[in-house]
Amino acid sequence: MSAYGGETFVVLPPCTESNRKQIIFGRNGTGSAEQVSEVIYVPATTDGEAVSLPSGCEIEGVASSYAVILNKPAGTWGAESGSNEKALTIALSYSEGSVMDGKVSAVDLVRLGLERSDSASAAIDTLVGLVEKHAPEEKNALKAAFVVCDPAAVWLLNVAGQLWAAKQVQESSLALAATGFTIGSAFDRSTEGLASKAQEAGAWDGAGEFSFSDALGGSPASAATRSWPMHEPGAEGAFGLKQMFECLRAVGSDPPTGPSQVSVLSAEGVLACHWFTATPQVEESVFKPFIFTAGAKISPLTRVPEGESQTLLHRLHSNRKWGLVGSLLSSLEATCMDEVNRFLSEHSGEACQELDELMKDCVEAEVKFYR
Repeated sequence: MSAYGGETFVVLPPCTESNRKQIIFGRNGTGSAEQVSEVIYVPATTDGEAVSLPSGCEIEGVASSYAVILNKPAGTWGAESGSNEKALTIALSYSEGSVMDGKVSAVDLVRLGLERSDSASAAIDTLVGLVEKHAPEEKNALKAAFVVCDPAAVWLLNVAGQLWAAKQVQESSLALAATGFTIGSAFDRSTEGLASKAQEAGAWDGAGEFSFSDALGGSPASAATRSWPMHEPGAEGAFGLKQMFECLRAVGSDPPTGPSQVSVLSAEGVLACHWFTATPQVEESVFKPFIFTAGAKISPLTRVPEGESQTLLHRLHSNRKWGLVGSLLSSLEATCMDEVNRFLSEHSGEACQELDELMKDCVEAEVKFYR
């Protein structure tokens, strides 16, 4: 089990429930119920300033960055998962290794990829550029498996030190455990001379077909796949947002799940919508929606206040009496899902002002049930 991994599920057309093309992403974080996470919104910037990471790594600036919403461990700069205003979602399905002085970490890469990329393929370019320049050279110092999605494509990216391989997903669905690398012998892009460099690093003996996961992770990529807990995609047009919520909750509570994210990434001018629990134990948590707007705001209750150790939402949720409030909160979530889906089906193009505080309102409604 990895420190910042997550069981990740992705459904692609034609299995997704829509007459439009869309990709549905879902992820449960791993970790204990006591582990505190935040959901934060970071507006777009045009300052071009360099980024100083907590490790001391200096990342060169870019002319502009995109607005992002991040699902992040409290106390980190980077994120386990998140999305940006261009309907791009990036997440860690697996990571290992400790943060090294002057080097980029797996969670840093998630945030940087989102802030600097406008599509899944562009994110692969961004991430591998950062890996080759700022990741530790030692192959075991940083191990990470990323899932990168936009409305048109899903990519997997595996990283071991400064070595990497990327593969575009061709299947109609994907279910990943948080246990290891997800790319074996088949990949579309990689470090130049990957096999020979892995051999030089002592990771591969040169016999047979080179496999990234076997050589650099010690197990086949198939070991990082898992079964669908329910609603395995199959029938055309049958899998929707509701099925993803139910799938994530069916994973169970042993081991406990961390905070969860679901993103519906739609093409053809339909707004993307991102749903976050911002609390652990998804089976007793509520998904709250977020849509990027020019004036987007989210509740301060999903951010750790200065001098505190947890968010107010996390503290109140940890003392919840689910037997008393669970059915009411589930009903609130179902109503919210229906209203958001109806709104998105009736509106296209630019997000309107009435969506600015959508997530904020939902978080503050949830909190009232815990007080």
